[in-house]
Amino acid sequence: MEALTGKVALVTGGGSGLGRAGALALAGAGAHVLVSDVREASARETADTIQRAGRVAQASVADAGRAEDAARLVEEATREFGALHVLYNNAGVAWPGRDGFTPDIDPATWDEVIRINLSSVFYCAHAAIPAIAAAGGGAIINTASSMARLPLGGLDAYAASKGGVALLTQSLAPGCGRLGIRVNAICPGYVDTPMNALIWGNDALKQAFARGHATGLQTPEEIAELVVFLASEASRSLTGAVLACDGGWTAFKQPPI
Repeated sequence: MEALTGKVALVTGGGSGLGRAGALALAGAGAHVLVSDVREASARETADTIQRAGRVAQASVADAGRAEDAARLVEEATREFGALHVLYNNAGVAWPGRDGFTPDIDPATWDEVIRINLSSVFYCAHAAIPAIAAAGGGAIINTASSMARLPLGGLDAYAASKGGVALLTQSLAPGCGRLGIRVNAICPGYVDTPMNALIWGNDALKQAFARGHATGLQTPEEIAELVVFLASEASRSLTGAVLACDGGWTAFKQPPI
């Protein structure tokens, strides 16, 4: 039997990058998946890909950084699939050029980065925890970042938001544990996703960042395998962890570029 047979998962930011790979992997492990994204076409493409593989998925257009949308997503998942067992909080943004050194950041940009990257985790967890508890327990996986552990500087809003995700994860774990819910965060390195297109599209930058990943530059599919593990009973003794899945990037202790 597949690791997540009979389980229901909600994935935010599921239209591209880590979210898309995670949604595909969760479905491949047997879960029914509600794929959420602010972009309708992207959410539908991920859901359609899952369906063409003979698995079960639906798409939902939502902004997870709005409390009402987060609540609607949880309600939709439980209505359509009968329960909710797994929440993969992956919605996020990075805006080089808009984000930066604190004196240079427009406060509106700060507010939006915190809303999308951090508040979305709170809003979705706020709505999902009672539903997952009612289903008999499960897992919440939050996407933080290597920036939560080793900020490069120059993306102050992003680093703060992801540091907040890491600490919120640890703070949630004790209370959720009493409800049969495990809560963990992953801290990927510089993965080949649209968010990191500026790096991957520049040969010099790509080579520089590659030197800082001891096991090589990462793919979304590698991270998705970890998401499935954290969603499954194989990780039943793991909660409150903020996992460096960054190919060794933070092991260098300083940015090796």
